[in-house]
Formats: sequence, C-alpha cells, structure tokens
Amino acid sequence: MEFVEGIREKDTLELTELLKKQETDGEILVEGTVHSIRKMGEIAFVILRKREGLLQTVWEEGKTNISISDLKEGDCIRATGTIRREARAPHQKELRLCAVRILSSPAAPLPLAIDKWKLNTSLETKLNLRPISLRNIKERARFKIQEGVCRGFREFLYTRGFTEVHTPKIGAKGAEGGSNLFKLSYFHKPAVLEQSPQFYKQMMVGVFDRVFETGPVFRAEKHNTRRHLNEYTSLDFEMGYIDDFMDICAMETGFLQYTMELLKREYAKELKILGVNLPETRKIPTVRFSRAKELAAEKYGRKIKNPFDLEPEEEALIGQYFQEEYGADFVFVTHYPSKKRPFYAMDDPEDARFTLSFDLLFRGLEVTTGGQRIHDFHMLTEKMEKRGMSQEGMEQYLDTFKYGMPPHGGLGIGLERLTMQLLGEDNVREACLFPRDMNRLEP
Repeated sequence: MEFVEGIREKDTLELTELLKKQETDGEILVEGTVHSIRKMGEIAFVILRKREGLLQTVWEEGKTNISISDLKEGDCIRATGTIRREARAPHQKELRLCAVRILSSPAAPLPLAIDKWKLNTSLETKLNLRPISLRNIKERARFKIQEGVCRGFREFLYTRGFTEVHTPKIGAKGAEGGSNLFKLSYFHKPAVLEQSPQFYKQMMVGVFDRVFETGPVFRAEKHNTRRHLNEYTSLDFEMGYIDDFMDICAMETGFLQYTMELLKREYAKELKILGVNLPETRKIPTVRFSRAKELAAEKYGRKIKNPFDLEPEEEALIGQYFQEEYGADFVFVTHYPSKKRPFYAMDDPEDARFTLSFDLLFRGLEVTTGGQRIHDFHMLTEKMEKRGMSQEGMEQYLDTFKYGMPPHGGLGIGLERLTMQLLGEDNVREACLFPRDMNRLEP
C-alpha cells in the first residue's frame, strides 16, 4: 500500500535556484526545452527555455555524453552540468554540460522561428499557430504581465474585505438585454451565454456586502475591430453601503495603484523585455460626460455627432487632452446619459437624463464601465415600466430587491483591453491567449 503525503520535491533546479549556485558547488541537474542551438565548432551554445526565462548551456566536444547532432530545437531534456560565470550569457552565468538525457523530441521542425527576439510574421499567423508562437519569450511575457494584473485585482480586493464568487455563464436572460446575445438550446429550453455577471454579483451584495469575480463574458456583437472580442475576460466587483458612485471610482484607483506597484516589484523582467512604461496612477481626473465631449470638440475641432455616447475617436481625443493638460494616463468620464445605460443604473437625482455612472478611459480607450445601481425595488420596477420592459425571466433578480438591498455599485474591467493599453499594442487580440471573434473559433 502506498500513500501520498504531499509534494514530491524534485532534485532539478529552477532558474532562480540555479543562479544562486557557485562554480564550486559541483554538478547540478536542470530540465528545460531546447530553445535554440548555436554551433561554434567544438562547442555549441544550447539555450534552454524554462518557466522563469532562458538558460545558456554549453555543449563541448568530448566532454558531453551526447553528440550535438542528436539535439534539436524543441527537445525536452534533463541535463547535468556545472555552473560557470560568463558575462555575455543571460544572467551572467551558464551551465557547462556533462550529461544530457532527451525526455521527448518533436516529430516535425517548428513552423515558426520562436527563438528570434521578435516573431517576424503576421498576427493572423501567430494566432493560427498560437500554442507555438506563445513559446517566444516576448509573446509569453505579455501574459505574465496579464497574470500580474489579475493577481493585483484579486490581492487588492481581498485586502478590502471582498469575497470571491463564481457565477453561472449559462442563463435564461442576459443582464444587458438587446440583440447581442449568444443563444443556445439547454436541454430543449432556450438559454443564453451571459453578457456579464451583473445580476448575480448584485444578488451577492445582499449576502457578502462586497464581492468580485474574474471570468469570461460573451457578446454576440458583429464587430471586427482592433478593440472588440466576442469572448473576453471581465474583472468585476460589486460593493454595498456606498455613499455615492465615487466610492467605486476610488476603489478602482486603489486597485490600479496596487497593481502597478506589484508589476514594478515582481514583473520587472517582463516589463523590461517588452519595454513597458507603467502609467501614472497617483491621482486620476474626473470629467462629466457632456463636458468631456465639449473639451474634445473645442480643442481638436471635432463636431459632436452622437450626444448620447462617445465615439472611439472622441475617447482617443479625450485621452489625449488629459495627457496633454494633466499628464494623466487615466480619466473617469462620469454621468453618462440614461438612454445609453442599463435599466439598473441609478439616475442622477439632479437630472434624470443622466446616470451616476462612469467609464474609465486608459490612454484614450474605454477599459471599464461602472457606477451606482438602483437598490430600491419600486424605483427599479418603475424604471423598467418606463422603458417598456417585461419582468418575465427576471423575477428572482427582482426578488433580491423586494426583500431589501443596501446602496451599492460596481464595475467591469475588460482584462484584454487593459492589457493591450498597458503594453502599447494596437490590437486586443495580442492580449488574448486564444481570441474569439467573428471569424475565429480555433485554436
């Protein structure tokens, strides 16, 4: 009878552990994938790709148990060697190989030159060969930084008393309504893929006061632009007992401040690889929706075409304005017209044409939508009636308010858009592991 008693410690070293070793420490054992091979006559540089980065190893004629011709890119190996200092090597250290064992070998040559610093190929090719293209050091660095953003979101909200929840992604009715729903048959009953966790996270405010979630959302919008995906990851939180919607803005500012410090502290290597300059988050300006449109029109001579929403060009000009005038990378645009906000958005008591809601623009692109919600049952049902909405299918959601809810609000952050802007990319697909858009369902 055998028993599992916990983690089995390996005798192989990861990069951080290996770099602590000295030349006098004797032979050490490492595992990794052959990233590239540079043959130099009687020696060859075999670069291993490990989870923490690249390790330079040196094969020497007559000193290593395997012929260099038996090694190829993509081999997964276990190697024994000794550490040597080498100023020209990554991390200023290299491993002189004594013995190599091939654990697995590719059945075909790699279709991309992933060892190059930059993949000289189209975005379409990179996406078609995504599991391979992501092995490139720069490509995978994007998603380590994205990990840092998610990590910062979670860690910060835990410190502020939030509970993490996980809500259904198949529902009977979409939170936002409209035609942008993916419809499906659920055991012969009509169902939809959820546009957001909005209804559920509001319900959970009545349970935990403060909740958050990271998960996929689905929008059946027929867009084919650089900023839209049909499935993306949303960072959502909802919090109760707020004084006003500015509490939500303040909480998001705190998250951004925490996360930028986390990235600076623990993701410096990836930031350097990609040449990322972190944004300014010490203080974020706010501007009313109507005033933001006026500022863009006045300074840049742009006519106001749509009085109820911001066009992408307007977002870019508003971002440009606040960067030029205040050195701000972010700006909260507040008090969006009620006509363009969901029924649950709280109207401004001073002017019901507008809502106590906001978008956060990051370098001229909307990355967040949020605001205060209606918490009074009668006010909520009256607004639905005014909009000609039916309560059918929303009875359980409305019951949440019938039996009492605190003043509350929240937001949703588009993870891929936030990452895209952080990295300075032009297409949101660069910031998505496996994008889903109008034309892509694979890989």
